[in-house]
Amino acid sequence: MGEVKVIGLSEKIMINGKAVLAKIDTGAERNSLDVRLAAELGLGPIIGVRRYVNVHGKTIRPLVKAHLEINGKKIHASFNLFDRQNLKFRVLIGKKTLKKAGFLIDPRK
Repeated sequence: MGEVKVIGLSEKIMINGKAVLAKIDTGAERNSLDVRLAAELGLGPIIGVRRYVNVHGKTIRPLVKAHLEINGKKIHASFNLFDRQNLKFRVLIGKKTLKKAGFLIDPRK
């Protein structure tokens, strides 16, 4: 196994070459990306859809793939697209990607 990279609860990441501040969310299974940001980055095509259930109800969200770089580590991951305009972070990185990439989360960082 390679070197373990330590990241904090929010990190500046690169998505398709653009720097964005992302929330590192160990409570979320998957990644989420603001639909407007996906359009700015020219992400696509849509590779599928996924159903989500949360406190606000049920939604069906499109999925796209993107290249990201977190703390120097390059990752290819899928993102569900959602209107995150009113949320603090336009990007959320979930635990499936974090586990696959082998990151250690330090909330003090």
